[in-house]
Amino acid sequence: MTEPSKEDTKKKFREALEKKNHKSATTVEHKDGGPKVNNAHGPSDHQRMFRRKSI
Repeated sequence: MTEPSKEDTKKKFREALEKKNHKSATTVEHKDGGPKVNNAHGPSDHQRMFRRKSI
């Protein structure tokens, strides 16, 4: 009598897994869009130089 309950449990888990995989496969991801803000920190064509203050 324990065998049918194991099979039922396995079937339920398989159905839940299939439903989960189907749900995640139908979503649309916009990974090709790129960042919303370009050059957020200004131009990076030169290296910043930090000098010590003279006393």
